Order: sequence, then C-alpha cells, then structure tokens
Amino acid sequence: KMNIISVTKVQCTVLQACCIGLLWGVSHTSRVARPAHHQPQITVRLSGALNALTFYQSQLHICLKDYPLSFLCTRCDCHNGKLESDTRAFLSPQPGTLNQAIKDVEALVNKEADGSVHGMWLMAEVDHWNNEKERLVLITDNTLLVFKYDFMMFQCEQIQKISLNFIDRISYGTFSFPKRSLLQREGEGVRIFWDRLREPSFSSRWNPFATDFPFITFTYHPVRNISDTFAALCDIQNFREKLKDAAQKAHTMKPVPGKANGVLVLNQQIHIDAYVGAMSFLGNQNKLGYSMARGNIGF
Repeated sequence: KMNIISVTKVQCTVLQACCIGLLWGVSHTSRVARPAHHQPQITVRLSGALNALTFYQSQLHICLKDYPLSFLCTRCDCHNGKLESDTRAFLSPQPGTLNQAIKDVEALVNKEADGSVHGMWLMAEVDHWNNEKERLVLITDNTLLVFKYDFMMFQCEQIQKISLNFIDRISYGTFSFPKRSLLQREGEGVRIFWDRLREPSFSSRWNPFATDFPFITFTYHPVRNISDTFAALCDIQNFREKLKDAAQKAHTMKPVPGKANGVLVLNQQIHIDAYVGAMSFLGNQNKLGYSMARGNIGF
C-alpha cells in the first residue's frame, strides 16, 4: 500500500480551488477572439500549470484518486501514470439493480402511443460540450425513448421522446474536435438527427445547458466490458441497426407530409464543436454524469 502522509483539508481545498480557477480562466480566455498565432500559448500555459499542480501534489505526498479532482492522479507515480477505473462503482451494489431499472422504464412506455418495445440499451449520451450522461435507451414501434435513470434511488428523472418517422439521418464513427481544441475523446459513437433543415442557434451552441439541438449523440457505457450481459446491453452497433430498421418502418407506416421519407446512414466522424470545457474536463474524469456509489460525496 502507498505510504500517504495525512494532510489538512485546507491544503486539499487550496489545490482543488487553484485547479478550478485555472481551468475556468483558460476556458474563458480561449473563447475570446484572438490572433491565430496566440492560440498555441493557451495549450502551453495549461500544460505548465498542470505540471506545477502535479509538483505541488507530489510535495504533499498525497494521492487524489479519491478526491473530486481525480484527473490530477493520471500523472502521479502511485498509479503508474494511469487513473484506475473501478467499474464496480457503477450502477448500484444492490442485487437486481439492472432488472429493477428495466422494469421501471418499461412501465413508463405508453403502449398505445409508443407501441411495443423492440430493445433496450445502456449508453452514455455526449452533449455539445462533450459532457457524458448515463442513459437507458428504448426503441419501440413508433418512438425512440431516452431515459435518465437514477440507479441509486431507483427512479426515472427524465424522459425524452423522439418520433421514429422524424429521424432522417444516422451517422456513426470516431469523434472529432476543432483543430485547436484541447479536448479529445476516444472510441466510437452514433449520432441521430431528426431535423436536417434546422441548425442550432448561436446561443444554444455556447449554452452548456441547452437542450434544443435537433440531434442526440451516444457512445459506449464504461460497464460494457464487465460481462457478456453488459456487452450486449451496451452494443452500439446493434442499436444502430435496430434503430435504422425501426425508423424505416415508421417512415413507411406514418410518412410525414413535406418530409423526405427514409433514413440516411453515414459512416463519418462525429464532430463536437468544443474547445476548452472545464465542466466536461472535470465531470467526465470523475464520472459525474453516472449513477455511482460515491461514499460521502453526492452529486
């Protein structure tokens, strides 16, 4: 075990406050219009500041793996340069959690309006600021249902309904960001569009809480490698195929007047127009968008 010297809460608070202030400052200044040759300086300053904070951490002889700002631990010696991901913390330690969640969300399906359930998937939604959010997704005869479910409290907190006959495009592939973006995302995803003629407004693009985008993006849930059961539940390729077939059928059965019928499937990069996001940087590293057992810390 590591020999961790106990430090005061004040020291940890100072370290966290410095980092939050740093990320906010870089995020704020990066959005201000400036000459192209000044942009690389932001990356250099961020890297240098993180080096200083990591040095401060090493002087305190502490490991921040169990603190909210655990991304600093990706560079400490105690974890060999990698932040350990404990997938057992996802969902709930109580037995039957997943089965209970499935029963709860299926009970919310309106059989008359939505139709029969064709499948359910556990995925992570990625918003326009690169924030991850845990979601249960159902495909029915007429609707794509996206549930925000609390696996700790066993309750559904939010439902988003998307009519299948309005879906006109499905794209899948790796993620991409602007040229000078400091953000990155590994793996593949799928993005569903339902109004190709409507572009997000300027205010929506810069509002991290905006929900009026005519598309939704999903990627793999971190628990997909735990077992075969979760691998099937988190299979994005199977979800994409099922969604395409269900949407094509819905277009045939209930065509929308003035709208081209059919679904276009594209294999292309999924672009996220974000440069520096302190919220996503902290939230994704600490899995704040997931229902997890967090001890005495609640989000």
